[in-house]
Amino acid sequence: MVKTLANAIERGRIAHAFLLTGVRGVGKTSTARLIAKALNCIGPDGKGGPTITPCNVCAPCRAIAEGRHIDVIEMDAASHTGIDDIREITDAVRYASVSARYKIYIIDEVHMLSKQAFNGLLKTLEEPPEHVKFFLATTEVDKVPVTVLSRCQSFDLRRIPAEKLAAHFADVAEAEGVEVEPAALTMIASAAEGSARDGLSILDQAIAHGAGSVTADQV
Repeated sequence: MVKTLANAIERGRIAHAFLLTGVRGVGKTSTARLIAKALNCIGPDGKGGPTITPCNVCAPCRAIAEGRHIDVIEMDAASHTGIDDIREITDAVRYASVSARYKIYIIDEVHMLSKQAFNGLLKTLEEPPEHVKFFLATTEVDKVPVTVLSRCQSFDLRRIPAEKLAAHFADVAEAEGVEVEPAALTMIASAAEGSARDGLSILDQAIAHGAGSVTADQV
């Protein structure tokens, strides 16, 4: 995915819609936010263009990271399933972005949209304005209509390896000031089955159970 996006940015051939699939907790929405940052980064000097390595210091980068950029809109399709919710998007895409290079819509759990909502979204995906990019995230890609799939660049995010999860959980535990045995981290990473979110939930419960320190026996 990184290679594809890097080449697309370098050649100025950035797709208008992306579909991110994978099991829960592998970073679909987080990846969408990172790409949004890459597309809207202006560099420390304010003169940069889209880049696969955003600077994280310019105003757009910081605003997107903090979830407060007015041109990066996130919608949870699980609680906004109807045509009226999609109509708000299709009406808004006609207007240019307020301050960013691209107006970006991130629709989470897109498979939850109704048939009417998908039909309403389809026309915009077929002929989107140049300043708009869509990121659709789903755990159940088989429920997404083929007509929508055919208009997106699709990337299937794999489960996160246990060793990377264990290292991540170790960083989290250190940041929280909690002592966790390496063997306990390995067990939690294995039980997470590739999902960072599931593993963090288990770690949180283990910390509560251990009252500030976590051992393998407790886990």
